[in-house]
Amino acid sequence: MTATAAAQPDTAGDLFGHPKGLYICFATEMWERFSFYGMKYLLILYLTKYHLFTDDMGLEVLGSYTGLVYALPVIGGVLADRYLGMRKAVLFGGSLLVIGHLLMAYEGHQAVQYNAGVVLEHAITLANGEIIPAGTKLTETVKIQDLSALKVFYLALAFIVVGVGFLKPNISTIVGQLYPKGDERRDSGFTIFYMGINLGSWIASLTCAWLGETYGWGYGFGLAGIGMLFGLITFIWGQKYLNGLAEANDPEVMKQPAIGPINKEWAIYLGSILSLGVVWLLVQHEPVVFVGQQVLLVAAGVGLLAYTMRNGTKEDLHRMMVLLVLIASTIVFWALFEQSAGSMTLYADRVVDREAFGFTFTAGQFGSLNALFIIIFAIPIAWIWMQLSKRGLNPNAAVKFGMGIILAGLGFGALVLGAESTDELGRISMWWLVFAYWLHTMGELCLSPVGLSAVTKLSLHRIVGMAMGTWFLATALAETVAQRIAKMASIDTSSTDINDISSIVGTYTELYTFLMWLGVGVGIFMIIISPILKKGMHGVN
Repeated sequence: MTATAAAQPDTAGDLFGHPKGLYICFATEMWERFSFYGMKYLLILYLTKYHLFTDDMGLEVLGSYTGLVYALPVIGGVLADRYLGMRKAVLFGGSLLVIGHLLMAYEGHQAVQYNAGVVLEHAITLANGEIIPAGTKLTETVKIQDLSALKVFYLALAFIVVGVGFLKPNISTIVGQLYPKGDERRDSGFTIFYMGINLGSWIASLTCAWLGETYGWGYGFGLAGIGMLFGLITFIWGQKYLNGLAEANDPEVMKQPAIGPINKEWAIYLGSILSLGVVWLLVQHEPVVFVGQQVLLVAAGVGLLAYTMRNGTKEDLHRMMVLLVLIASTIVFWALFEQSAGSMTLYADRVVDREAFGFTFTAGQFGSLNALFIIIFAIPIAWIWMQLSKRGLNPNAAVKFGMGIILAGLGFGALVLGAESTDELGRISMWWLVFAYWLHTMGELCLSPVGLSAVTKLSLHRIVGMAMGTWFLATALAETVAQRIAKMASIDTSSTDINDISSIVGTYTELYTFLMWLGVGVGIFMIIISPILKKGMHGVN
C-alpha cells in the first residue's frame, strides 16, 4: 500500500491533468520553433535573391548553419547537466536567440549585379576600394554586395546557433523532469509538447515566409525575432511553475572560481559569448564544419563501442552495433528530407505554379506542410503502430527505418512524375510538391520517433546521453550533406535565363531522380538486413 501510494504523482495544482510547467515549456518551445522555422525557409531565398549569392554559396551557408544548429545542443546539454541546470541554460539560450533573430532583421543594401558587356552609366566602387569609372565596358560580371550587412548576418547566425545549443536540448529535458518516474502521463505530456513544436513551425512558415517574401526580408526575420521574445518572456514569467525541477544538481559548484575572480557559471557565459566569434567564422566556412562533423561522429561511434565492450555484455555490444547501423542510415534519410529548406524551396520559387484557390503562395510557405502533416497524422500513425503491436504485426525498428527512407525517396519520385506534366509555361503543379512533402512526413513519422526510442532502448543506461548526442551529430552531418547534394542542381542565375523554366526543371529532375533511387535503394537494403539487425537487438523492439 505504501509503495503504491508513493508511486502516485502529486497532481495538486495541475492544469487539464498535467503540470502547469508543461504549458510553459509548450509555449516557450512553440515560440522558439516559430523563430527558427520562421527564418529557415527564408534563408536560401534571402541570400540568393537579395544578396545575390550563387546557389552554391547560399547552400554552403545553409549547410554550415543547420549543421551547427544540430551539433551544438550536444554541448549545451552537457553544460546544463554538469553546471548550469536546465532553467538557466534555457534563459541564457533564449536571450541569445532573441538577439540573433532581431539582428536578422537588418538587411543592409540590396546587392547589384552588372553583367559582362554592360557599359556603366555611373562609377561603381568594388569591395577592395577600386573605382570603375562611368563609361567603362565591363569585361566580366561584377557584383556589389553590402559586406557590412553580411557581417551582421553571420553574427546573427552565430547568436542563433549558440542560443539553440543551450535552449533546445534542455527545454525538452525539463518536460521529462516534470513527471515522476512511472507517471503514466509522461507520454501524453510529450505528445502535447511535440504538438507545440509543430504548431510553432506551421504558423511561422506560413506567416514569416509570406511577410518576408511579400513586404521585405527584414519584416519576416523581424517577426521571427518577436516570436522568440514572446517565448523568452513566457519562460521568465512561468519558471515558478517548474517547481525547482530544472535547477543545477549542485549550485555550489557554479560558485567555485574558474578564472581569477570569475566563477564557473560566469565562465560558461563568457566562454559562450567568446565562442560567437568562432561560430561566426564557421558559418562562412562550410568545409571546416563538414570535416569537423565527420571527425566528431566517428569519435562518438568508436567511443560508444569501446565503452560498451568494456562495461557491457556481448548482447549489449550487439545492440550498440545495431544502433550505430540505424544511426548511419538516418544520415541518408535526413539528407533527403532536409532538401526542403534548400533545393525544394528554390524549386518552389523557380518552377512551381504556386497559385491555388485564388491565392499565390510564396515559396517559403511550402515548408509549413511538414508541420501541418505531423499535426494531422502523428496520432493516427501512433495508433496504427499500437494496433499492429496488439496483433503481433508491428514491424521492428529496422523495417520502420527502411520504410521511412523509401518514403523519402518516393517523395522525390512525385516531383519526377510532376515534371512530366507541366503547364504551358513549363511550370509544375504545386500539388506534386504537396504530395512530396506528405510522403516525406510519413517517412519522418516512421523513422524519427522510433529512432529516438531505439537510442534509449539499445544503449547502456549510463551512456544514453552520449548515444543521443551521437544521434544528433548524425542529424547535423546530414544537414550539411543535404545542401552538398542540393548543389548538384545549382543554377547559375548570372548566365542562365531564369525564364527558361523547362531547362531549370530538367536540372532539378536529374537531382530528384538520383535522390528517388537513393532513398528507395537504401530503404530496401535496410529491410533486407532487418532480420540480422533484429537478431542483434536481442529482444528489444
